[in-house]
Amino acid sequence: MKKLSDILYGVKLAAVNGSTDIEVAGVQIDSRKVGKGTLFVAVKGSASDGHAYISKAIEQGATAVVCETLPAEMPEGVTFMKVTNSAEAAGQAAHTFYDSPSEKLKLVGVTGTNGKTTIATLLFQLFTGLGYKCGLVSTVENKIGNTVIPSTHTTPDAVSLNILLQQMVAQGCAYAFMEVSSHAVHQHRIAGLQFTGALFSNITHDHLDYHKTFDEYIKAKKGFFDGLPASAFAITNADDKRGAVMLQNTAAKKLTYSLKTLADFKGKILDNGLTGLMMTVNEQEVHFRMIGEFNAYNLLAVYGAAVSLGEEKQQVLQVLSNLTGAEGRFDYIVSAKDKVLGIVDYAHTPDALVNVLATIKKLKRGFETVITVVGCGGDRDRTKRPVMGEVACEHSDKVIFTSDNPRSEDPAQILADMEEGLPASAKRKFISMPDRAQAIKTAVSMAGQDDIILIAGKGHEKYQDIKGVKHHFDDKEILKEMFELLDK
Repeated sequence: MKKLSDILYGVKLAAVNGSTDIEVAGVQIDSRKVGKGTLFVAVKGSASDGHAYISKAIEQGATAVVCETLPAEMPEGVTFMKVTNSAEAAGQAAHTFYDSPSEKLKLVGVTGTNGKTTIATLLFQLFTGLGYKCGLVSTVENKIGNTVIPSTHTTPDAVSLNILLQQMVAQGCAYAFMEVSSHAVHQHRIAGLQFTGALFSNITHDHLDYHKTFDEYIKAKKGFFDGLPASAFAITNADDKRGAVMLQNTAAKKLTYSLKTLADFKGKILDNGLTGLMMTVNEQEVHFRMIGEFNAYNLLAVYGAAVSLGEEKQQVLQVLSNLTGAEGRFDYIVSAKDKVLGIVDYAHTPDALVNVLATIKKLKRGFETVITVVGCGGDRDRTKRPVMGEVACEHSDKVIFTSDNPRSEDPAQILADMEEGLPASAKRKFISMPDRAQAIKTAVSMAGQDDIILIAGKGHEKYQDIKGVKHHFDDKEILKEMFELLDK
């Protein structure tokens, strides 16, 4: 139990009806989780408005309500507080109620269109390998040490996030590494958190269904850096044309990494093959198990963060050289008989798909045909669909368009959107097949000796979202089954 006035310390209250000198048992933004003595924060979300659930929260025991619009009826015995932005207030209140957990460990956030999961996961693996107990908040999974907690969002809501961070502190975590999505910044899910450091990977075409314009998307990412304290560090990709923009208004210590220009953390690729990357990192030669130029950038970002956190450079490179990154990120297997290389990757944006296919092209020495299986998610940015189709056809020999997570949309319409505007040369390369399992099986049956199959879009996901129901579906599982049949 904590006093309401203490929980709301630092929150600007425009109006108060009732007493703030009361004890509060918890903070919630979900009315279904409200219990006796709860502070309910009515947040206007993209799908629903918490203001519509104020009366339900009170029925379930809420004794205090934070909202942007005071209701017409305010029952006696319940304290109502009006604020300008209830989402921001929720973050600040949750952080205070759960004993400011981000101040009791070193919290590092990673933002950008592509690479967030790999960078956050590598940081978790690296610092665990250096002997620290760590926490991870990512698209794939949340972890406290070796304990896995399933993940539903790239960045959880403010209350869930602070509960998770409090659990990390309670279990002795010294560090927490988390993905910070543009949605999380825009929706103030990270409000109140104190970051030790922040990293920027890159920014490309994505989430325009939510942000509407590319400028708004950039602004959301930049907002994360703008809010950093002077005690933090901010590391950006100097080779991304918007990398410098991220650092324009930050008070944090500014650092850069690069493969192409002068930077604080400078890398150079000496060799890039199936056995991994041979690189120099600040003139030190090192072999990494990970593959591809995009992973060279991820490794540089991780190295920069570790050095900025005070770790010894040689030891960092030694541990980092043995790591393999996140599940479903350039995750590959080879069929024993025909040596077909099958790759499962989360690439679900045009830029990510280009990066993966460019990496495959560089690996193609000794390989023949590249067959790409790719789709686009339903109820998401439609403008990128024809671009994904064009990219797949331009950089592959054969392409199968298929379902990703169609959600509420008709898969046939998604495929039609991907096919729209393709040049005649591309139309000879692709076929459309809505059934994703059948598309993967077809790709394997089409593959000959020494061919490469890329299955893009879902990566680590173990489900397919169709009409609100998540059905078990695992790209790698199906690929393995088909390779086993191939090898018989």
